[in-house]
Amino acid sequence: MARRTSYGVPLAACLGLLAVSAATWTAAEPGAGRKVFKNSVIALPDKPGPAPHGLMVTKAVLDHKKDKMDVLFSLAIPKDARAKLEDKVLKGQVLDPQDLVKDYAPKPEDVERLTKWLKDQGFEVTYTSPDKTSVYVRGTVEQIEKSLEVKMIRVMKNGSTYNAAQNAPSVPAEVGEGVQAVIGLQPFRQATKHSRIHRPVSPAAAPAVANAPPYLVKEVLKAYNADGLAVTGKGQKIAILIDTLPHDADTKFFWEKNNLPTTPNRVEKIKLKNGPLPPVEGEESMDVQWSSGIASGAKVRVYACGSLSFVDLDLGLDKILADAMADPELRQVSISLGLGEQFLSPDGTLGGEIAIEHQKFIQLAALGVNVFISSGDGGSNPDQFGQAGGDQQVEWMSSSPFAVGVGGTALHLDGTGGVSSETAWPGSGGGVSKVFDRPPYQNQTGMQGQKRLVPDVSLLADPNTGAYVRLNGQDQQIGGTSLSAPVWAGFCALMNEARTKANKPTLSFLNPLIYPLKDDCFRDITDGTNGGFNAGAGYDMVTGLGVPNVKKLIAKLTQ
Repeated sequence: MARRTSYGVPLAACLGLLAVSAATWTAAEPGAGRKVFKNSVIALPDKPGPAPHGLMVTKAVLDHKKDKMDVLFSLAIPKDARAKLEDKVLKGQVLDPQDLVKDYAPKPEDVERLTKWLKDQGFEVTYTSPDKTSVYVRGTVEQIEKSLEVKMIRVMKNGSTYNAAQNAPSVPAEVGEGVQAVIGLQPFRQATKHSRIHRPVSPAAAPAVANAPPYLVKEVLKAYNADGLAVTGKGQKIAILIDTLPHDADTKFFWEKNNLPTTPNRVEKIKLKNGPLPPVEGEESMDVQWSSGIASGAKVRVYACGSLSFVDLDLGLDKILADAMADPELRQVSISLGLGEQFLSPDGTLGGEIAIEHQKFIQLAALGVNVFISSGDGGSNPDQFGQAGGDQQVEWMSSSPFAVGVGGTALHLDGTGGVSSETAWPGSGGGVSKVFDRPPYQNQTGMQGQKRLVPDVSLLADPNTGAYVRLNGQDQQIGGTSLSAPVWAGFCALMNEARTKANKPTLSFLNPLIYPLKDDCFRDITDGTNGGFNAGAGYDMVTGLGVPNVKKLIAKLTQ
């Protein structure tokens, strides 16, 4: 993706973009006997004038007390139960959905106590996830201030004004017994997309040269030894988590250009909120086109969250989890979003937004749902916009040990479609997590340290050697790790169909399965850098295990 697109700014360090309006007051400490959720927000200043991170604080002039906000109260699976669940997942076990809800869920009394308190405080409970880990409510700014003991101020970003908590929320200790985070109080904090548009391509000429960028589906399939297979992903569904929905005409045109089935009902669209969706900008189009292109017999289900704020993304993940419990075909998810770990957890602790989504990824993995997440386009040092130039860090969500982090390469084909070279793409996110310990599957020769390393695998991503995408009626060449993730999700659908044909259950969590296969089923990428780390023999923090040989993977995983 030639220029990293950042739609919505994740403001842990909002450089020159915000103006904050607030009264001249000092936030009070929470009352005694209350549980405080420090990692659920970042601190905002309270005095008028310039502030750190390029903020400007002014006196409040607008009456916003009656404005309504959506807030998520996340309940934790009890510690012992979650440890047992993690162990099962890492050992390759897949749980029955009923057992997951029955044995690995918050304590019923914690859910009941929280829900009753919220209703007593006047909040409207808008949705409770089937597993009872998420309670979504809507309330006024005035209710939020009173019930959660926060001071709500106004935050302006790019001409839009938001209500935002200045200090960390809290609830009575007995009410918060099972609560791990309260999200949605700073809706200006948002994930960034991992897509880069290289350049428009003339519709009459695109693509003009075979085996040259922008690559078509058949060329990518051949590059990773996934062509000529007896599987198409039939009987599988791929979930896409994103903010908006692609244009049907663009998807159909892409299918026709690639000589693929053009059945309209292959794409299911789920709009999670009322109101207009954001404009189509490329990410959603690429995700749908390439996942459905690689797995031409699979269905794709797009979950349009309406924004990239974390409370909306969490609602999307909860819906995906609920659907996966009821639908055994939904066994792969593609997410091309992220945000540097330090912007969500400056102290490196597991809490707030990271804790919420990490728990959902564990639950999905326990169902046998593999989540492929792009590792980012800012190399080893992404800033708050997901571009290079920040501190060395990995990007959440790809750093979860229960997701498959997907890095990026630059792919060059010869005239026959063979791979002439493939090197690490400098934008490929990767490095050492500051939040998560090393998962057992990464205890491999040459992997140093005690922390989770990112990425796990890689695939083409360089926008200069990018892929063909139809966007808003125009032909485009797009890249970025946002391309790598949906292609891997398509490969997973092929593998799952192959296992079904071999009378085997669909895949368990993929990472413990593929790390032992790195020598047999992956092509090692040994050249290139992402800034802080270099590609080399064996695992590296730019391209992970390397790129797949899909035929060999299918052969190994169907034995």
